[in-house]
Amino acid sequence: TVDRYLSTQTPIWWVEVIDKPVTSPIGCLWLGNAIDQVEGDQVTHIFLLYVSPPHRRLGIGSALVTHAENWAKARGDRQIGLQVFVSNQPALNLYHKLGFQSESMLMVKSLRI
Repeated sequence: TVDRYLSTQTPIWWVEVIDKPVTSPIGCLWLGNAIDQVEGDQVTHIFLLYVSPPHRRLGIGSALVTHAENWAKARGDRQIGLQVFVSNQPALNLYHKLGFQSESMLMVKSLRI
């Protein structure tokens, strides 16, 4: 339900530029709960990590992931995960640099005629 995803258990952080008029956030981090598909433990899942294009490659994404890791550790989680499109090479590069590894593969099949 909406209440489940918009609760203190699934926090959202917005990133704004300090000392500049706020027109819109430049980044966002949304965390939530997932179940480890192998061990069955609760883990933190990054639902959304976004940095606007003009602010990428400035360390904001890395800082947001570090914040997510600290939040997960404070909860006692032993793992953090996320999903990323295989075509999103910049994100893949960031996640690999930060120590994430591929563990599963989502497969799809088009049913369009």
